[in-house]
Parts: sequence; structure tokens; C-alpha cells
Amino acid sequence: MNKKLLSLAIIAILFSACKTKKYSRNNKQIEKAANKVNPDFKSQTTLSYIASFKDVAIEEMNRYGIPASITLAQGIIESGSGNSSLARYANNHFGIKCTSDWKGKGYYKDDDKADDCFRVYKDARESYKDHSEFLKRKRYSALFELDKNDYKNWALGLKQAGYATNPKYPDLLINVIDKYELYQYDQGESENEKLKREDRVFTEINANIPKEQKKFTPVATPPSKQVVKTPDTLRIPAPDLNKTPVADSSATPIFKPSSYTVKQGDTLYNISKRFNISVDELKSLNNITDTGIKIGQKLILVK
Repeated sequence: MNKKLLSLAIIAILFSACKTKKYSRNNKQIEKAANKVNPDFKSQTTLSYIASFKDVAIEEMNRYGIPASITLAQGIIESGSGNSSLARYANNHFGIKCTSDWKGKGYYKDDDKADDCFRVYKDARESYKDHSEFLKRKRYSALFELDKNDYKNWALGLKQAGYATNPKYPDLLINVIDKYELYQYDQGESENEKLKREDRVFTEINANIPKEQKKFTPVATPPSKQVVKTPDTLRIPAPDLNKTPVADSSATPIFKPSSYTVKQGDTLYNISKRFNISVDELKSLNNITDTGIKIGQKLILVK
């Protein structure tokens, strides 16, 4: 090895050591704060963990359709029933990492790479809610068409959509659900309830698609630790809903809800483009004789 390469190698080693020290100091601060909030931490059993978090899992199920049994089983597996260092100090029960949209603190652990940055939550409920937000993405969209008590297909679908690399992940989830009878917390829904829930969830997923690539890009340091500030002049302006949409396959809606409520700035043209339906079809389905629509008007999108 020549002198130049040797010097570069030494610099790289020193830089890595400095980063590791910085992350270690950061983690100690996080741990100190967590111990202050909960000085008498006691290890949880799986049963006590279920008792603690079944209510928030049911709330998220009723809001989005993710089976409570699936959410609880994932929490049990990924947080060691709430006893992992990530759950104890960062209130992170699902191993969600820092991404470009994360504004909170970070906790550093070796995972896919050394010193991966994981999100720190103020409490475990916030972690459960962020888990739902994490799943509201194009790659997981087909799962939200399942019944909210269909935990077996949810388990299989998560693996197929790339949630976990372990080929046994569906079996792990299903085994935990069956062992602890977590399916008792799942609830059915009527066809009408399911349609309303799907319309709401898929509208949110569709709206988020154009931002997904940037939003879920992993970052080494969460924005809360970065010193670069964006001046007001560089803020992204609100979208002009009257502007003709630009074709973008990555932003194509993945689901057409059965109906849509008109919002300020909507036109028949941009609604037709958003949901891949012609203006003539929209007018025919809703008995519209002219191009006038009103805010709050509910438009039928599917026969």
C-alpha cells in the first residue's frame, strides 16, 4: 500500500471512530432521558405487553384496516415484547428508521449497516401510530383491500411487499397470533364500512405517492440534528390544483375509490385525470349537464 492510500485509510478509520463516539454520546443522552422518565423499568412478559398495547392496536385497525393481531405480533417480534433497547430507550417498537421526513431525534444501532439511525418517539403509542403511517404506501396498498380480520393474508402480503427479508416472516407472525390468540382483537366490518374505509385510506395513499421516494429515503442523521436550515424562499409551494397534471407513472393512483368529495380548486378535468376516468364518464355517472361542480359535492367514480 502506498503512502497516499495508507493516509486515506487512516483518515477513514479516524472519521469512523469520531462518528461512533458522537453516536455513543447521543445514545447516552437518549438513555438518560428515558431512565429519568421511567426510573423503575421492569421487563415485560408477552402477556403484559399485549395488555398494554391491544387498545392502540385496535384503534389503528379501526382507523386504517390493519388487523390488530398483525400490529401486536409485529410489535412482539420486533421489540422483544417491549424489552429491546430500541423499545426501552427510543419507544420504537417496529424498528422504523430515520428518513428524510423525520423531524425527531435518532437512536443509533448496528443493523443493515453500522450505526443505523432509528426514530425516537415520545411514547410507545406514537410508535404504533407511525407504524400505520409507514404502511400507508403504494407498495403495501393491496393489503388495505383485505378484510381487517384477515390476518393470514396480511402476514403473507407483508412479506410479498418486501416488509421483511426473512422468508419465514409470515410464519413467525401467524405463529405468534395463534399462540396468544391475538385474532380475538380483530373485528369484521360490513361491506359499506369497508368501502368507506378503503375510500379514505386509498385517497391518503394516492395523495402521498408523489412524495414517497423522497419521504422514505433513509438518512444518516435526522433533520433535528442537522444544522442546515431552509430559507422561506426555498419552501415547496402548495400545489396548484387547477394546473394540468404532469404525467408521472410513479404518481399514478393505485386505487380508484367508489366516490370522491369535491374540494376547493377541483375541476372535472383534474378529478378525471386523478382517478383515470374521462370527463364524459364523470358527467354521465353524476347526471351533470354542464361543467359546474360545488365544494362538498360527492361524485360517484364507479358504476
